[in-house]
Amino acid sequence: MQLAIDTSTDTAGIALMEKGEVVAELTWRCGQNHTVQLLPNLTSLLRGIGLKLDSLEGIIVARGPGSFNGLRVGVSTAKGLAFSLGIPLVAVSTLEAESYQHAGSGLPICPIFNAGRGEIATATYQRKRNNWHQLTAEHITTLDTLCSEITTKTLFCGEFIPSITGELRKRLKHQAVIPSPAAGLRRAGFLAELGEKRLDSGDYDNPETLQPLYLRRPPITRPKHRPGGEIK
Repeated sequence: MQLAIDTSTDTAGIALMEKGEVVAELTWRCGQNHTVQLLPNLTSLLRGIGLKLDSLEGIIVARGPGSFNGLRVGVSTAKGLAFSLGIPLVAVSTLEAESYQHAGSGLPICPIFNAGRGEIATATYQRKRNNWHQLTAEHITTLDTLCSEITTKTLFCGEFIPSITGELRKRLKHQAVIPSPAAGLRRAGFLAELGEKRLDSGDYDNPETLQPLYLRRPPITRPKHRPGGEIK
């Protein structure tokens, strides 16, 4: 039994996969409550199908990009489970997992996450002749730059503010294909499918060195100085 964990954004998900079949899955809106909600939901999901943690044979985790807190919780939990259970671990790009559920469209797929400061995190993927390809690497850019690079009909997915949807349709018109909110909801089952292929091939990550993919440094809050030099 393989466990997939995705806490990259305000939408979190976990899935259990056995021999290519998703046997249980949970997706929920957790806001910034990843720490308090992940393990209870995992325990509940396992209990629902009569299993315990020691039934797991592999861990798959979304490594980012995403929120700093969410990624830290998900990756730390995945590493802890892999260590304690002595089972392999693989990490998958959250942007790739977001895109993979739309692979059947045959179109180039461009996932978008808000990166703050007026920027977005994105990449491009496409299924060609039944093979899954990454066309561009994960990177930070602006919506203006992204739109200027689109030359063909492209499917856009991800968690982004409504104004981005409007801008994509305004600038790219018929070239922008945007799924409905329900169809675009990121599911851990697709993360599990991607990760299981790597587990089966023995392409594991090292839990000791695995780090989240932030794409930019976490924000640093500088201490405020009170009169007299005291830091508060």
